Amino acid sequence: MRGVLVIVSGFSGAGKGTVMKRLMEKYDSYSLSISATTRKPRDGEEDGREYFFKTVGQFEDMIEKGQLIEYAKYVGNYYGTPKEYVEKQLDEGRNVILEIELQGALQVKEKKPETVLVFLTPPCADELENRLRGRGTEDDETIKARLKRAAEESDYMKKYDYILINDDLEKCVDDLNGIIRSERWKTDRNDSMLAEIKKDLSRFN
Repeated sequence: MRGVLVIVSGFSGAGKGTVMKRLMEKYDSYSLSISATTRKPRDGEEDGREYFFKTVGQFEDMIEKGQLIEYAKYVGNYYGTPKEYVEKQLDEGRNVILEIELQGALQVKEKKPETVLVFLTPPCADELENRLRGRGTEDDETIKARLKRAAEESDYMKKYDYILINDDLEKCVDDLNGIIRSERWKTDRNDSMLAEIKKDLSRFN
């Protein structure tokens, strides 16, 4: 059975990275998509593990040849999702998770309507602010900018298929796994199986 392509987005501070890490630890049927980027590798990063590192020329060639599911440019560098890697994982029956922003998520949904969009959020705005401040890595101005952006992003939540509350980590991870398992058994994802059962039953007509 072909895997399910799932995009997880959410506000900065919603805990996307933590949820993804725990999902991979707890269940073995998932692959986290590796993005391509033109930014330079940081210390300890390896090509094909954290990212597929490309030159600008290589990346633009991938755009030209339609080899990316989605891409965007941030702070002078390209970031995108290679189609070949994702399709290979899906064909092998693995569910592929893309942790990308709203614009990229909607790009993918437009190209591949069967993609499942999940929006991750804390239970309330106060909790989001508490998490951002609790990280202790950003000044007040940056935190306010992130909260302002979250307010803008909230307009897009209804475009997602599911809303997932990240209040209790284990429950959140199990709920995400449950959503994806249910999606795998949707009738429109199992045409060949339905056809086979129908064919087999036809001998009783």
